[in-house]
Amino acid sequence: MINFRPAETRTSPATSSAVTAEKAFSFISKGWREVKDSTEADLQLMKDRAKSFKNLASSFDREFENFLTSASRSSFPVTAVTNSSSLTPAEIDFMKKLQPKLTEFRRAYSSPDFSKRVLEKWSPRAKIRIDLSAIKNAIVEEVDGGGRYGSGRMSVRDFSWEWKGEGDERQVGRNWEPIRALKTRLRELEQKSSSSEIIEGIRHSELVEKVKSSLKAICKEPEYSKEVPPLDFQELLACLVRQSGPFLDQLGVKRDLSDKIVESLCSKKKNQLLLRSFPNGESSILEGENINDELDIRLASVLQSTGHHYEGGLWDDFTKRDSDGRRHVAIVTTASLPWMTGTAVNPLFRAAYLAKSQKQSVTLLVPWLTRTDQELVYPNNITFSSPEEQEDYIRNWLKERVGFNADFKISFYPGKFQKERRSIIPAGDTSQFISSKDADIAILEEPEHLNWYHHGKRWTDKFNHVVGVVHTNYLEYIKREKNGALQAFFVKHINNWVTRAYCDKVLRLSAATQDLPKSVICNVHGVNPKFLEIGERMAAAEKEEGGEQKFSKGAYFLGKMVWAKGYRELIDLLAKQKQDLNGFKLDVYGNGEDAHEVQTAAKSLDLNVNFMKGRDHADDSLHGYKVFVNPSVSDVLCTATAEALAMGKFVVCADHPSNDFFRSFPNCLTYKTPEEFVNKINEAMSRDPQPLTPEERYNLSWEAATQRFMQYSELDKILTASTSESNDGNGIVRRSKSVPNLTSVVDGGLAFAHYCLTGNEFLRQCTGAVPGTRDYNKQHCKDLRLLPPHVENPIYGW
Repeated sequence: MINFRPAETRTSPATSSAVTAEKAFSFISKGWREVKDSTEADLQLMKDRAKSFKNLASSFDREFENFLTSASRSSFPVTAVTNSSSLTPAEIDFMKKLQPKLTEFRRAYSSPDFSKRVLEKWSPRAKIRIDLSAIKNAIVEEVDGGGRYGSGRMSVRDFSWEWKGEGDERQVGRNWEPIRALKTRLRELEQKSSSSEIIEGIRHSELVEKVKSSLKAICKEPEYSKEVPPLDFQELLACLVRQSGPFLDQLGVKRDLSDKIVESLCSKKKNQLLLRSFPNGESSILEGENINDELDIRLASVLQSTGHHYEGGLWDDFTKRDSDGRRHVAIVTTASLPWMTGTAVNPLFRAAYLAKSQKQSVTLLVPWLTRTDQELVYPNNITFSSPEEQEDYIRNWLKERVGFNADFKISFYPGKFQKERRSIIPAGDTSQFISSKDADIAILEEPEHLNWYHHGKRWTDKFNHVVGVVHTNYLEYIKREKNGALQAFFVKHINNWVTRAYCDKVLRLSAATQDLPKSVICNVHGVNPKFLEIGERMAAAEKEEGGEQKFSKGAYFLGKMVWAKGYRELIDLLAKQKQDLNGFKLDVYGNGEDAHEVQTAAKSLDLNVNFMKGRDHADDSLHGYKVFVNPSVSDVLCTATAEALAMGKFVVCADHPSNDFFRSFPNCLTYKTPEEFVNKINEAMSRDPQPLTPEERYNLSWEAATQRFMQYSELDKILTASTSESNDGNGIVRRSKSVPNLTSVVDGGLAFAHYCLTGNEFLRQCTGAVPGTRDYNKQHCKDLRLLPPHVENPIYGW
């Protein structure tokens, strides 16, 4: 609190009072001096004008006298003029009467009091009239140039202002209201007998009270700052042992032993920890939880009592919301329509169904390719000249399939297509295309792919919570290449590196993917509602036709025609069991880089396979098939398998972790050996599939997939906690986010090392990056209307 009481001195009270009063009146005198100077300037100007008018009148008087003199001394006879003129007797009389008037006019304007009367008569004609001469008299008393100032003490009572009326000779002598108020205040100031009264008045003024209240709000002391004792030695040691857990693991010390050490250190104070943190006798919010949670609360309470701040406030609400209170969710993926791949379709549906709940605002961030890359990636020669045009295409495609208007934002980041890997690599810092005010929750579709060459801000630093969704089994694809085992070894560790450094939680669609840090297994993908509608129509047709479901066609396989998508396994199975599958015909739909090789291999083995161009799985021509065959073991979770089950078909697939989610469906037939493959094919061809139950249909839907995603990604807890963790004004302390953690320190070090390595173009190209992907190029700047990289990210900045 600010104290306005003057400091104590050794001087007597009378001397101190006199000095203070002298300073106060010195300040007032300085103000009056400025008023005096301004008034003198105005009066001098008016005097100069009056003098100029007086000189003009004197000049006119002299000219008139000269005229009369010259007329009286004229050499020509007046009678002649009079006789020759046309003046009448009346006009002559008028001229005789005019001469005295002119004499009076001359004398009047030659008078010394002329200027004073001009000032009185020429005062402002407004309703409020101020007698400036009265001001001058009140200040210095020098109407005619002489005056005094500073020779004695000046009183406020020595001056007055007058109001002039509209009458000619009428004056109303009363004080102007603002001047009268000022005089009253100054009289009160003169009546102060000592400086203490002046200071006391200042202290109790309204302005000072407002300043004091504002400073109290800014400098508010943290709660419990005086009641919470500091951490003692045992508590500090327990905290150190607990945070050193990963380091002790490397030394061979088991985690159970570390927990026992922490518990033993805190056991003596276990009943006192929360009592210290809540001195008012409030009950613990963690009753029944372990000692680690209680120690966290204890640390948070001590930090709060010290007033420690972290990134704008340790106990501030870091959640970022819309004006209507909703959280922000940004979904970043590695592909976009019209490329019909899983990483383009599934994130699009996820964005639509997350936005459908209207509990959070959603942004979908997809790659933008230049025209040359679009011609290589998008089917049917589809290209776009602007991001707006591609956004319209994406929204129209989605609306046709979900049947509702999805209210979410679509943004683009620069990307480049890599022919060797058939993948889109981000160019530049992808995180910069989500504004800081919207950087709340991030969902990285294929986090390892997005971060292989990520050179920018760390995702977990910019976002409050980062979830990675693993779509692709990259190790399985790489093992099929030349020197695949060696490449897979390095890729495995790089994937572990980047997912640990950039994600808080990782969701794996199936156990077929690499075991990554911070990961759990859950299928968070659903099925296009169109396929569920097809299945319902097929079930309705079965009831109408007496309980028998009619399928006019047999078996088919659909997928991108590359060897890694199951075509190798399919050719091998059909070739090995050719005799047992006598009469079995399979239709194959797909396009791809290996189409010619696949077809050539099938013809050389004389397999009963009919190859057709790729088409949408929901195409009417595919509704009549009864069996979908999928021998692929490289998929993580085959979307085509889920779509076939949704349409009420049989699915014959390998007994593989990628198909674990589908085992619970009665129409899913799995095999382990080629002989079982033949048996399952014969079983499916000999009977009709069972209609889906409502529960099975719901499990395949995107509504169920979104619910599973919210649960396993812990977003439901985060969104729920964000509404309740506002401290509720009860003094309950949330866990401290700034307590140092060895794991987070290691993750930060890994992120920094990755940033340094990806900043070197030579190292990027050695590891397979597309040249020039550290920054976006000029064409990206033109298409996306971006600033050049050297302007957006100067060389001297990080």
